[in-house]
Amino acid sequence: MAFFNQLTRRSLSQSAAMSAAIKNVTVIGSGLMGAGIAQVAAQTGHTVTMVDIDGEAVKKAEKRIGDSIHRVAKKKFADGDEANKFISEALGRLSTSTDAVSSVTASDLVVEAIVENLDVKKKLFAQLDAAAPQHTIFASNTSSLPIGKIAEATNRKDRFGGLHFFNPVPVMKLLEVVRIPETSQATYDAMVAWGKTMGKVTVACKDTPGFIVNRLLVPYMFEAVRMVERGDASPRDVDTAMKLGAGYPMGPFELMDYVGLDTGKFIVDGWAKADPDNPLFKSSELVNKLVSEGKFGVKSGEGIYKYKK
Repeated sequence: MAFFNQLTRRSLSQSAAMSAAIKNVTVIGSGLMGAGIAQVAAQTGHTVTMVDIDGEAVKKAEKRIGDSIHRVAKKKFADGDEANKFISEALGRLSTSTDAVSSVTASDLVVEAIVENLDVKKKLFAQLDAAAPQHTIFASNTSSLPIGKIAEATNRKDRFGGLHFFNPVPVMKLLEVVRIPETSQATYDAMVAWGKTMGKVTVACKDTPGFIVNRLLVPYMFEAVRMVERGDASPRDVDTAMKLGAGYPMGPFELMDYVGLDTGKFIVDGWAKADPDNPLFKSSELVNKLVSEGKFGVKSGEGIYKYKK
């Protein structure tokens, strides 16, 4: 019993040390997700480096972050001096780079938020693995790819997990913390602790397709599409029914247009490839047609519905 207690105390001590160590964060990717993660990390007292190979994308993301932090400060503080102090300190913690490898040499945590391509992610993490300190935790913000497959590119599976944020990151409170079988308890505890310092509510997930939210949400959206394909109801009536009958803030078609039909198709196609016999992962002729026509939803001006530019 004494030996067990000693091991428990040692494990707790290691977990606390790792949690406390997450001060320097590198975010790879300056899109909406990457910029949002970087912004919230900077606002909550972390030193952040946001990385993107595209210098122009970094500049645009910096401006978005600056504008967003100003809006946050305006809502958070009535006093102008306090607001200015918040803005100055948050922006002072944020730096940018176009060199991913050099940006992780002093990182406690690396969060990847780049294109949803397994090979691209694995190539990136293999490069980072050789450059990052031994204690550095690696995490992917992927919404659909297996964390374990991404982790195969590294020699730190025990320090690898998923941190799935939701868009827009500064507003959405949920953070899915994903662990693979090799993820150590200390790593998992550190990711949860960091998520809480970011002001997020964390939920634990295993490395299953879509984790929790997308595993339920994507089949729900595609089942709504299948209803329309069968002629059971119109998109507008389905959306109205789910908003007024189930209390959802958006109907499935409104949500699909917001997320992006191309994104939904990409997720379902990937899941179907891994599990072809699962009827929930069946593709949709309507979605395939719209995507082939470049009608992705809100971002393209047309999807299920048409939107004003």
